[in-house]
Amino acid sequence: MLYFKVLSFTALYKHKYDHSFCFGSHFLRHQSSASVNGDRVSSHATIQQKSHETVFIRDRWEGEVRHTCSRGDNLLITALESMALASEKESAKSDVQTRTKTTAAKHKESDVTSGSKKTDLTWWIVFGAILALTLGTRFYNVTVPDHVCWDETHFGKMGSWYINRTFFFDVHPPLGKMLIGLSGYLTGYDGKYPFDKPGDKYNGTHYEGMRIFCTALGAAIVPMSFHTVWDMTGSLTASAFGAAYILFDIGMLILNRYILLDPPLIFFMTASVMGMARVTKLTRDQQSFSRSWWTWLCFTGAMLACTISVKFVGLFVVLLVGLHTASDLWDVLGDLAKPVSYTVKQLIARAMTLIVLPIILYATFFYIHLHVLNHSGSGDGFYSSGFQSNLVGNSLYNVSMPREVAYGAVVTLKNHKTGGGYLHSHNHLYPKGFGAKQQQVTTYSHKDENNKWLIKPYNKQTVDNVTLVKHGDLIRFEHMQTKRNLHSHREQAPVTKKHMQVTCYGEEGQGDSNDVWQVQIIGGKDGDIVETVTSRLIFYHYIERCVLTTTAKQLPKWGFEQQEVTCNPNIRDRSAVWNVEDNQFDKLPSVNFQVYAPGFISRFFESHAVMLQGNSGLKPKEGEVTSRPWQWPINYRGQFFSGSDHRVYLLGNPIIWWSNLVFLGLFIAVFFVEVIKYQRNSGTLQSGQATSTVEEYKWRSLRASAWLFGGWLLHYLPFYAMGRVLYFHHYFPALVFNSMLAGVMLDYLTVKLPSWLRHTILGVALAALVYSFALFSPLAYGMSGPFSHEPNSTLAGLKWMDTWEF
Repeated sequence: MLYFKVLSFTALYKHKYDHSFCFGSHFLRHQSSASVNGDRVSSHATIQQKSHETVFIRDRWEGEVRHTCSRGDNLLITALESMALASEKESAKSDVQTRTKTTAAKHKESDVTSGSKKTDLTWWIVFGAILALTLGTRFYNVTVPDHVCWDETHFGKMGSWYINRTFFFDVHPPLGKMLIGLSGYLTGYDGKYPFDKPGDKYNGTHYEGMRIFCTALGAAIVPMSFHTVWDMTGSLTASAFGAAYILFDIGMLILNRYILLDPPLIFFMTASVMGMARVTKLTRDQQSFSRSWWTWLCFTGAMLACTISVKFVGLFVVLLVGLHTASDLWDVLGDLAKPVSYTVKQLIARAMTLIVLPIILYATFFYIHLHVLNHSGSGDGFYSSGFQSNLVGNSLYNVSMPREVAYGAVVTLKNHKTGGGYLHSHNHLYPKGFGAKQQQVTTYSHKDENNKWLIKPYNKQTVDNVTLVKHGDLIRFEHMQTKRNLHSHREQAPVTKKHMQVTCYGEEGQGDSNDVWQVQIIGGKDGDIVETVTSRLIFYHYIERCVLTTTAKQLPKWGFEQQEVTCNPNIRDRSAVWNVEDNQFDKLPSVNFQVYAPGFISRFFESHAVMLQGNSGLKPKEGEVTSRPWQWPINYRGQFFSGSDHRVYLLGNPIIWWSNLVFLGLFIAVFFVEVIKYQRNSGTLQSGQATSTVEEYKWRSLRASAWLFGGWLLHYLPFYAMGRVLYFHHYFPALVFNSMLAGVMLDYLTVKLPSWLRHTILGVALAALVYSFALFSPLAYGMSGPFSHEPNSTLAGLKWMDTWEF
């Protein structure tokens, strides 16, 4: 028996190896055919075809096996038939699974389409609610109070000057004031209201158009912030709360309801950031160089030009957009699916729209500004003599006067440096402790009779013949109004102690040897004649060996806050350059000075030099409330916009401002934690689509937060380095970025929480914003009655800090 068993096993083993090649070849052929057919399955019909092909292959396979193998191999054939049957069953099972997956995919696609429609509807409902609340809060009682509020006295007046085409000087670029003037002109304002001081009643003046225009620009900030956060994060919650933080802030509401430069400034700044975010989104969605992409790119460049054309702090958003654009280009360069030439095209497109276009628009705004303001006004004296010759009504406009300067001429001397004033004196003495008690000499930026001086020889009062003043001559200047001579001596200057004092001394033109000055023409030589306007002059004191100069330092109130004039022992002082502007002398023929009027390019650059110098020299007025940058984020002190019976007090919503600081700190902490985790490879993606989506959202939110944080830094930190006077309202551009950052971080920190807890937190946060807005709204819409520190005041409960003064 054992023998037969061994023999049977041996025969089976032999047949197995004899037919192994046949089995292997047919099996591999069957598997290959099934694999190819499986790769091509894409529909139910294909699945059925696969099933029929499988049965056919099985039948053919059995026939070939029977034909090839010997008749005695029943055991092997039976085994192969069993394997084929199992393969057929497995194929049928696969067909069922494929049908199931196809049906599920169709249902999922239907669910996504339905969810997308639902999301779109929700988006429009939320955006519509924000828009309605913005219009309601901003335009409610917008024309109240009907008197001049805070800096309306400046910018309303400047709008009037544009309507009247009267030239003036201001430290800011012209676009914001031009738009204010244009809005007033289009709404019936005639430009005649004086805007003298805050509190003055408008008394029927059509001021409403200018105020509503500024309010409309301020209102647009809220929906633009919503769109910005949406494009950066794709989160409806983050967008809604970013906009709500701006919508329900009392300070933002107040600042954007009056005739000021802040509404157009923040409007154009926010529009620039919105355009920046949209361009980035379109680029990542592979829509570069589409019509929409070009439109938004040009829009961004135009908004950048408008921002810096309102105030020079617009440079901060220009820098932000520039850095963001560099980041975009770096991402484009890292896309290996695109050639390097594609990145070059992106670079050229952005250079043309974000650099060249803004420069052209910026210059165009100044051209319009200088063309409109072509009549002489209060700001003439801040500019050079040549600049003034373009202004209708100015003493230099189309004027005829002697080309040369002669003894006996009555002249005005203008300091040649940017923004330099006229040599000036008045019948007031220097007080005790500030040098000799002699008549004050200053520089004054406005035209005045006290600016006129008579040129005399150093050794006599008059000359009989016409004698021209030449390089190297010794002369005296007699002040026409007081009949005293320009004088210097070894006394310390009143402010700059290293310089010597300059005074007017003597009586009826009689003085002493310290009244003698030597005329030197820069680049001149002996015998060269001093010419009106064009000669650049230095007046060298003959006794003390110093030069007549101005230090640009303001004198105290006893000097009427005019600029100090001294005699500087450093004869290379660049501020010691003067020119003769007016030249009155009847004995010489006159020439027309219009030929010396500068063109647009010269006036463009001079305007900027004067503005920058004036901006850096701004000082607080007596009793004016100023602040320091460290006080702004903590809402340390506000500022009165309106007094009397309708008080308006600029102050931030404390809930919003203080929570902004919290979210700033949380962002810094979260960002560094996530960066460290990523660096240590503990933040890599997990398997599964859900985890991938969460990680993608996380880094998209952190990237958006980082750029908003950078915007806040760029619009806040530079103020620490500024030497000019600063005010509370300078912080509000930075506040916009902080508010959008707060919305993004609130969403980011709650997105992983259970749904009920997340909705509870968001509901409480929204309720806090709305309640705090309602609580502090009297600060914006007007307060009356006792102040918060007085007895029986209804505002006492709102004074959360002792420094708040409402």
